[in-house]
Amino acid sequence: MCIFCSIVKKEIPNYTIYEDESVLAFLDVNPTAKGHTLVIPKTHYDSFIECDSNDLHHVMNVAQKIAKKMETELPCDGVNVLTNVRQAAGQSVNHFHVHLIPRYKNQDVVQIEFKPIEAVDYNEIIKKIGF
Repeated sequence: MCIFCSIVKKEIPNYTIYEDESVLAFLDVNPTAKGHTLVIPKTHYDSFIECDSNDLHHVMNVAQKIAKKMETELPCDGVNVLTNVRQAAGQSVNHFHVHLIPRYKNQDVVQIEFKPIEAVDYNEIIKKIGF
């Protein structure tokens, strides 16, 4: 069984910071920053891609409310809002979840680094994934 589904069913304890009929938000047990929070739909979806659009919108609305509160109450200097899709992208639990990672200028251990790749054929990519 999915660990997040077990958390939703109250089979595994957690540090809940928000809950309603369809969304649960709780502190990450392996946080990368003080206040690192996971926001999940209570319905199981393997990832962001499979998530029902109504549940997706509600998860993101809750994530936004929590992120705003993080900035004022923790207080932090910024917040990363991210989700990973599949193992190759860093997804370790196959249940759609959004990470809210508060960022602190003077005590930050999180490193997210983007490096440009070699030249790409933009027209070819547009043909494949454009609408």
